[in-house]
Amino acid sequence: MSFVKLTKSEKNIRFREKVMELAGDDIQICYQCGECSGGCPEAAVMDLLPNQVIHKIQLGDESVLDVNTYWICSSCLVCSARCPKGIDIAKVMESLREISLRSKKRYVELEALTKEELEVLPQIALISSFKKQTS
Repeated sequence: MSFVKLTKSEKNIRFREKVMELAGDDIQICYQCGECSGGCPEAAVMDLLPNQVIHKIQLGDESVLDVNTYWICSSCLVCSARCPKGIDIAKVMESLREISLRSKKRYVELEALTKEELEVLPQIALISSFKKQTS
């Protein structure tokens, strides 16, 4: 288990604010009840559970962009429906995909992918990449 040194830096605050702006929600009100993670049908294959992703964003920890959770999220909205604070967690995951693609991380080039990679690549990654390439 690795520990993150918490600092109240301008960079951390900007990251958190950017996610909240894109998601249109105040994730600061999340109190880590775990309802979102308890109902997530994809939780078993995620690096971090949805509530852990929210917590990292609350801390302004950009290392959350290095996990696969937001790519695996199928946006089924179970987490959003279960959240007692009304946070649209699926929208938060979409905002992380958007930030990742805008920073040119995980830019998908279909020609460079093998058949095996195409079979395991989350479909949302392809959709997000196509949105980036066509907008």
